[in-house]
Amino acid sequence: MKDKITKIIRPNCCGFEPYVAGKPVETLKRELGLKKIIKIASNENPLGPSKKAVKAIKDNLDKIFFYPDSNVFELKKALSERYRLPTGNIFTGAGGDEIIELLAKLFFNPEDEIVISKHSFVRYGMAVQLMGSKAVVVPMKNGFTHDLKAMAKACNKKTKAVFVTNPNNPTGTYNTKAELAVFLKELPLNKYGVKPLVFLDEAYFEYASLKKDYPDGLEFLKDNPNLIVFRTFSKVYGLAGLRVGYGFADECIVDYIERTRPPFNVNILAQAAAVVSIKDKEHVKKGQKLAKTGKEYLYKELKKLKVKYVDSAANFVLVNVSTLKGKDFFKAMLKEGVIIRAMDEYELYDWVRVTVGLPAENKMFIQKLKKIIRKAED
Repeated sequence: MKDKITKIIRPNCCGFEPYVAGKPVETLKRELGLKKIIKIASNENPLGPSKKAVKAIKDNLDKIFFYPDSNVFELKKALSERYRLPTGNIFTGAGGDEIIELLAKLFFNPEDEIVISKHSFVRYGMAVQLMGSKAVVVPMKNGFTHDLKAMAKACNKKTKAVFVTNPNNPTGTYNTKAELAVFLKELPLNKYGVKPLVFLDEAYFEYASLKKDYPDGLEFLKDNPNLIVFRTFSKVYGLAGLRVGYGFADECIVDYIERTRPPFNVNILAQAAAVVSIKDKEHVKKGQKLAKTGKEYLYKELKKLKVKYVDSAANFVLVNVSTLKGKDFFKAMLKEGVIIRAMDEYELYDWVRVTVGLPAENKMFIQKLKKIIRKAED
């Protein structure tokens, strides 16, 4: 039966590898027999959601037998007020993952080429593969920053879109306002007579916005109708488990996204929590401060140990553990009760990604890192 089913699967889905998410803490406790495990692997905000968001969820629990508002009116209104853009320029989705897939389904054809940067978020390549398009992968400059000039040069008549992650996951690096402005200007026309679409992923916007030369993608929307900016409530807002993302684009693009997305893709509780979260600026500030001080501590300790890392504009740090392979270091850390993320899927085999946690979690990571390094050197 398996052989028969395989024959009717779309060819580009036959060899499709699923995204491998980290195991839940409780599952690992059972498997490893550990009482205490900390998870600093998925770039979640360890402070959790806003207390106001938790209250909004509780206040709406008795409504979950209703379908959610398909138009996501209240959330779009809150986003409109927050960013001073008409609701016609705003769309929502079940997290950034769904937004990436929605855009791919809406725009990508098999004959299209999509430009992506090496070591950028793996979900871009997966979306390209899903639609049977061709991914054009451009090496990073200085090892770990998007080479926007090279990405613009890689565009040709067949180029339908370019993915730009700013700041990038998993490297934590970012492109400046000046670099983005030049990139958008230099993009050539494709066979459709327009510039390629630019999907600007700003999932870590709130963390990176503390950098003076970091660009706000919304400032470029008016003069670049090919630009689509999207963000998420999964990071600094602490709503990863509810799956709610949002984006901004030209009204015509938003209209087609609205036509093709699933009608109830953002659930009732997600909408309620997101509406109050976008207004809770104090909670965002707390998350930003925690990430900043946490990175400062990690940098200081890593320097003492002479362990290489990449300066990050996000809430995570890419760490070189070349005394071991990243996957082996991940396994060693797991036995110590610390969940991090190996970077094999990004072809960064000597690296791991570490989310900035609470102060005690950061200290535990450094303690276990020292232990594993000593053991490897013996």
